Amino acid sequence: MVLAHLLARGGASVTVLEEHRDFDRDFRGDSLHPYTLELFEQLGLIDELLALPHHRARFFRFNTPAGAITTADYGKLPTRFNYVALLPQARFLDFLAAEVTRSAGSVRTGCRVTDLCHDGAGRVSGVVYRDGADKHRLAADLVVATDGRFSKVRRAAGMEAVSLGARTDLLWFRLPKHDSDPPEAALDLFFDRDHYLALLAGPAGWQIGYSLPKGGYPAARQAGVTPIREFLAERIPWLADRVHLLESFSQTTLLSVDIARLRQWWQPGLLLLGDAAHVISPVGGNGILMAIQDAVAAANHLAPALREPGPVSNAVLAAVQAEREPAIRAVQARQVRTEQRVATAREKGRPITPPWLLRLLTALPGARRRAADSNAYGPHPPVLETGWPGRDFCQGDAR
Repeated sequence: MVLAHLLARGGASVTVLEEHRDFDRDFRGDSLHPYTLELFEQLGLIDELLALPHHRARFFRFNTPAGAITTADYGKLPTRFNYVALLPQARFLDFLAAEVTRSAGSVRTGCRVTDLCHDGAGRVSGVVYRDGADKHRLAADLVVATDGRFSKVRRAAGMEAVSLGARTDLLWFRLPKHDSDPPEAALDLFFDRDHYLALLAGPAGWQIGYSLPKGGYPAARQAGVTPIREFLAERIPWLADRVHLLESFSQTTLLSVDIARLRQWWQPGLLLLGDAAHVISPVGGNGILMAIQDAVAAANHLAPALREPGPVSNAVLAAVQAEREPAIRAVQARQVRTEQRVATAREKGRPITPPWLLRLLTALPGARRRAADSNAYGPHPPVLETGWPGRDFCQGDAR
């Protein structure tokens, strides 16, 4: 959606195909980092975006049996947006779809891509999609696949992501939020001997992720929700008054965590971005940030190329990957190390807790600001090039 909006503002004729009829479903990524908020300020959209209901998180904290450790303090960042905005992704997508349309792009919902079209030279030249029972073809100078970790376009192209070794799954559910809940709680991890739990605030309540060993869902389901309730009541006492609301596994969603990456993100006429090209685990909440940064880098390369006659060259597509891959490798390497540390502790019967050195390091002057800066912007953040038309870009000017 972000890439479509940028390219439409840049003069390209853009069509977004979305499989579902709307975005009213339960997404797990709701974090908009300072980088993203600054981007929307640059685009002149920040006031409208922040008018949507959201929660502003200042701290990222690790909570252990020995006490809480504040690892990142976004309030120390030298930016107007010194927080992480926790905004339901469904509402964010509705907002973006409206802006794509305003910028002369097209968003077609209920359109399920089933295959790729190729020209006589084997170059991707469009897609085949279904709208209900009807089958259609849509020609394109460039197809960009952003259809997630289970990308159908990636499969149709015969491309395979290489797994880097995730060893944890997450069981997600929600609990209501009360006015008396601690105001500093927003982005928290709670650790115990066998599990960790992620707690994220939001306007609709608490979003909670409970860790399981990879493949541990059947055993957890057989044990029922009682162990999860007990973990919540023991480690987060102020939630104890509502743990009874988690009554069965039907209220949960399993997220099979993966960390994977394509060796090559493109084929002639086709570019993959976001989780379709590189699956980011929930560790650190970087998924949306990495995807939006993919979009910014891609827009910088693609907008000029799409103004020229003929197809987008392979060199341009390769340049997008070359710019973004170092950042993705760095983020995924950190996530793999975390996965390995958690799995090793579980296998050896040790408590799943952060290293003791972390408490000392986070007490050093500037450490919490540096950690916040690293998470707020990620490694090698792309800068949106200047000269993009304003938000009132006229549809009649689109090419």
